[in-house]
Amino acid sequence: MDVRECLRRYGLRPVGADIDEVRALLSDHTARERRAQGEGDTELMRLCCFQLFNSGDIDDVLLVWSAKQASFDAACSIDIEFLLGHGLDATKAYLWASRAPAAAAALERLRELEADGEFEGFSVEERSASYDRYYGD
Repeated sequence: MDVRECLRRYGLRPVGADIDEVRALLSDHTARERRAQGEGDTELMRLCCFQLFNSGDIDDVLLVWSAKQASFDAACSIDIEFLLGHGLDATKAYLWASRAPAAAAALERLRELEADGEFEGFSVEERSASYDRYYGD
């Protein structure tokens, strides 16, 4: 499946069983990209992360973080803001409470970027609207 087919099948705001398929697709391409850079489709991974950003499930934060950490290309393709579908404070609280080892690394990175002013003026709604325009929906 490529970006165009993913958009056609799931749109930018998948729900129900479709969101589970997006998670599985992202997990599959994350595993491929971890095996060998370029084996996973990082543009498709980026779209999946945006779809999860829009989904409203904060439990997807670590899945998005894992995808972002899969390779150098994935890190460049997947925006850190895709972790913030519930906003910065809610995401930091979720990561702080999580026992997953990756949560500490994600939280540390968010705090560093926050201290650098990276998230000043960040808005979930504005970010979502920006990507709606990007994907032409």
